[in-house]
Amino acid sequence: MVMKEIDAGMMQKAFLAAAKGLEAKKEWINELNVFPVPDGDTGTNMTLTIMSAAREVAAIEEPTIENLSKAISSGSLRGARGNSGVILSQLFRGFTKEVKKSETITTAVLARAFVRGTETAYKAVMKPKEGTILTVAKGMADRAVELAPKTSDIIEFVNQVIAEGDNVLSRTPEMLPVLKEAGVVDSGGQGLMEVMRGARDGLLGKEVEVTVEADRPMTVAGARSEIAAPEADIRFGYCTEFIINLEKPMEETEEDAFKAYLESIGDSIVVVADDDLVKVHVHTNHPGLAFEKALTYGSLSRMKIDNMREEHHERLIQNAEKLAAEQKREEEEKKAAQSVRKPYGFIAVSVGDGLGEIFKGIGADCLIEGGQTMNPSTEDVLNAVDQVNADVIFVLPNNKNIILAAEQAASLVKGKRLVVIPSKTVPQGITALINFAPDLSPEENRDNMIREMDGVKTAQVTYAVRHTTIDGREIREGDIMAIGDQGILAVGTSVQSTALEALKAMTDEESELISIYYGSDVTEEDAEKLLALVKEACPGCEVELNRGGQPIYYYLMSVE
Repeated sequence: MVMKEIDAGMMQKAFLAAAKGLEAKKEWINELNVFPVPDGDTGTNMTLTIMSAAREVAAIEEPTIENLSKAISSGSLRGARGNSGVILSQLFRGFTKEVKKSETITTAVLARAFVRGTETAYKAVMKPKEGTILTVAKGMADRAVELAPKTSDIIEFVNQVIAEGDNVLSRTPEMLPVLKEAGVVDSGGQGLMEVMRGARDGLLGKEVEVTVEADRPMTVAGARSEIAAPEADIRFGYCTEFIINLEKPMEETEEDAFKAYLESIGDSIVVVADDDLVKVHVHTNHPGLAFEKALTYGSLSRMKIDNMREEHHERLIQNAEKLAAEQKREEEEKKAAQSVRKPYGFIAVSVGDGLGEIFKGIGADCLIEGGQTMNPSTEDVLNAVDQVNADVIFVLPNNKNIILAAEQAASLVKGKRLVVIPSKTVPQGITALINFAPDLSPEENRDNMIREMDGVKTAQVTYAVRHTTIDGREIREGDIMAIGDQGILAVGTSVQSTALEALKAMTDEESELISIYYGSDVTEEDAEKLLALVKEACPGCEVELNRGGQPIYYYLMSVE
């Protein structure tokens, strides 16, 4: 079989097959995580990212290379989760910028697209590290450039590019010692290769069943408008969602006018605008009016209308009083936050009701429920930004795997300024927020908050899900691990003793404050026992104990 070019129909099939190929291997990719924690998430993050784009691609009935490129780029950009997902979205972004210029795709076009995708992804990462998905992408791009002048057969070209990608992937343990010690290849690079193999299957015409389910965005505390209050309080009965495929970029004045119109016919409005599309959510009694107004800006897709009054009855059966009270509280918080435009606002990523209460207590306007177990997407951050009525909004990712998605959101925000504080752990985020000073400028606050949180040592206590060796320590499935900022601090069979050993390793003569946040799997009694042990072992430190309620991690701990 010789294939000289790829048309729009083939491109659509190849991308959907690529998404399916990645989805089929996501759990295996998760298991390649260096640390044997129970929430390895590279495969999940990459799959959610590509599936966000696949939903857009699958909805196109008359594909062209241009509209497919827009769908792939914008869908993956907004759906990007975790570092691996953001990098994948940037690879797609650069790739599609190159191919959208062509009516058909040849090996020469593919070579240029591979190079542009790789360059775009490298630029998106502040400090690119070799031995990762970036290295695998660059290896394939270099090989593509070598091959393009030698062959016009796309299948031969793709086969050889994939072979080179596999070769580079196999060498990632030699580039990153931590991979070699753990006995794994880079998980992001492996995910990229599954994307490539899936795309090849699509080009070869293999039967690939692709089911693209609806996305489930992270919950934004204060924005759960779908939770039912008593029916008499449902002023606007239809939850209406759709996407406007813009004929031309929407100016800020047009966006403001469109929002004002939606406010005149409904509430709970979310409008997220990009160069090519606008995502809209509104509660109204007249969905048709929202559609008609939107049609003046472009064509519509992904239209969805839910009758909230009918859904209300179903939810009442489950737990009406609790849900109604929760909605009332959140709506009151939302209205209070949006009643007056503030100079500053704050968003924190958090999981666990205890941690949520702590962040709210020290000034967070909005919480995004997520973290290591499930990384919020770029669009989740944008939705949270819409809930905070402030000129400058600081976002605390509180996880190193969420920082890139937050930074990507900052580049898309309009009408507000989003400042990302690169907090890698919850204790860092708490320290940063406590040290915000309203009389300082955004730049001064950012520098000050980062400086203060950099002085915080943190550790997370969880259990191992497989055998491995890290930092010279042999870890067996079921062992308790304390993971610090730079690696493993302690390994044992007891949660209490492992946590105590880690804290001893973290403290020195300059340590003053120890903070402990116990998770949902720890009783208050056990937490109090650890508190007593820590006070005895570290008599020179003040020790605070807080209920975090976080899943998976028995304890989050910090030393300042």
